[in-house]
Amino acid sequence: MTLLRLESYLQHAHVAVQVMEHAAAFKAEEIAANAHVSSIDFAKTLLLSLDGDDVMLILPACYEVDIAALSKAQGVKKVRFWLEQKMAEKFPDCEVGAAPPFGVLYGLPVMIARELTLREHIYFNAGNHHQVMKMDYLDYHDLVMPTTISQGYVRRNPARHIHVHHAHFSH
Repeated sequence: MTLLRLESYLQHAHVAVQVMEHAAAFKAEEIAANAHVSSIDFAKTLLLSLDGDDVMLILPACYEVDIAALSKAQGVKKVRFWLEQKMAEKFPDCEVGAAPPFGVLYGLPVMIARELTLREHIYFNAGNHHQVMKMDYLDYHDLVMPTTISQGYVRRNPARHIHVHHAHFSH
C-alpha cells in the first residue's frame, strides 16, 4: 500500500503519527512482536458481516472473535468473516490482511474492543505487512468514532495454537 490515502487523511486532520518499520509478518501477534509492541496494544483489524452488514472489528492482537458471543451481543444471527477477494476489492490500496482500523476511509462502521480504548496509544498495520503506525488513542477515537464493545471476543489461549510434535521411539 502506498500510505497516501491514510497519511493524507491524518495530515489533513493534523494528527501526529509515528511509522515504524519491522520485519514482514502476517499474524497480528507476530507483527506486534516484530515491532516491539505489546500484543494488548496492537490493534488488529477484522472484517466481518453481521447479518449481511459489513463492519470493521478492532481487537487487541492477543484476542480473537467468539462468534456465538458476538452474535448474541450484537443481536444478529449470522457472523461471517470476509473472504480475501472481498478484502482486496474493498481495500485496493492495502495488502490483503493489513487494512488499517479506519473504517471511515472505506465507508465501514467500526467496533472496537474496550481493552484498546483504555490504552494511551494505538498501534496498527499501515496497510502493509512491514510497517506499523502509532498514534494517541484519543486522536484515533476522535477521527473514527468507533463503537466500544466489551462482549464477543476472548483472550487467545496460546496453548491452543502451539503445535506439539510427539517423538516416536522404537524398541
